[in-house]
Amino acid sequence: MFVIFIVWVTVGLYLVNTDHEKAQIVMGLSVFYFSFLFMPFFIYYRYRDGKYKKYILNDEKLMKAFKGQGKERD
Repeated sequence: MFVIFIVWVTVGLYLVNTDHEKAQIVMGLSVFYFSFLFMPFFIYYRYRDGKYKKYILNDEKLMKAFKGQGKERD
């Protein structure tokens, strides 16, 4: 899928440089392809194993991080 995106952008850049009338449409569709088709597959692939859970803040992690913050120092 990424190779398709790279080829698509390359063709779009070529058309932009040659002042083709459909160049902006080709580039717009490549951005649409990347953002709405390729990106969700990438996000699913990266986070399907649950490794993201260590980055989510919850009450326990916040209490642990701020433990002792309110104490006055001498």
